[in-house]
Amino acid sequence: MRLLVASTAAALLISAAHAIPGERDRLNACKAMVEHAGPAGGAPETAELQKCRQMIKEWTLRDSRMSVDENGKPMK
Repeated sequence: MRLLVASTAAALLISAAHAIPGERDRLNACKAMVEHAGPAGGAPETAELQKCRQMIKEWTLRDSRMSVDENGKPMK
C-alpha cells in the first residue's frame, strides 16, 4: 500500500512539474486551433477541439480572477 501511495505521489509531482511550463504553450496552440476551426456550431467538432474550447474557457475564468499577469506584474 505504501508503495502505491509513494508511486502515485511521485507520478503527480512529475506530471505537475512538466505541466506547469507547458500550460501556456498548450493554451496558445489551442487558441490557434480554435481560430483556424472557426466559430462553434459549424462543422462537427473533434474531441480535441472541444477540449481546447473548454481549456480556453477555464483560462479565461482563471485569468479574470487574477490580480497579476503571467509575468507577475500587477494587472490594471
